[in-house]
Amino acid sequence: MNRFQKYKKSRLERKDKSSINEIDPKILELCNTINSLEDYCTLSSCSGRVVLLIDKEKKLPDLFLFRSHDLIKPKNFKKELDKITESNYNIVSFKQEPCLVTLACSSLEKQRELFSYAQKAGFGRCGIITTEKNYVLELMCTEKLEFPVISQNKILIDDNFLDIAIKKSNQNLKKGWKKIEKLNNLLKK
Repeated sequence: MNRFQKYKKSRLERKDKSSINEIDPKILELCNTINSLEDYCTLSSCSGRVVLLIDKEKKLPDLFLFRSHDLIKPKNFKKELDKITESNYNIVSFKQEPCLVTLACSSLEKQRELFSYAQKAGFGRCGIITTEKNYVLELMCTEKLEFPVISQNKILIDDNFLDIAIKKSNQNLKKGWKKIEKLNNLLKK
């Protein structure tokens, strides 16, 4: 077993350290495909999500007040906002975050190869990171939204704005999921 294979084996045997303690279902097949290939190993992933979080400088474990990797229903989301206004948070932000996959590659050549596939699949932000030990690739879609939604326990936006933001967020999530599927299909060829 070469150095990369040992590294991959140890990475894949680790306990999931994500805040939800599992790979979200919409990106699981892509992660499995990547990990089935000899020269690649996933490090982190997210299929895209919508969150409400306390606006803080440091990322702390209790910042998330709401999180969903699925499409959002306006009526249910408004109920979540109303619940949050009953708490005492200075500023709460709405974020629709794009899909993301970070992976290690066995060589610069393999890194460039996967980079090319990701671009063909529509991932708009692909970053190549090379360290002494690893060739890391970060793949991210570009569709996202972010804005403050609550300040001093008051909702800052009206229902019309929220409906538009939720519609756009759902469209963005769907675009990301199509890119995940396209990349998965490209890698299976």
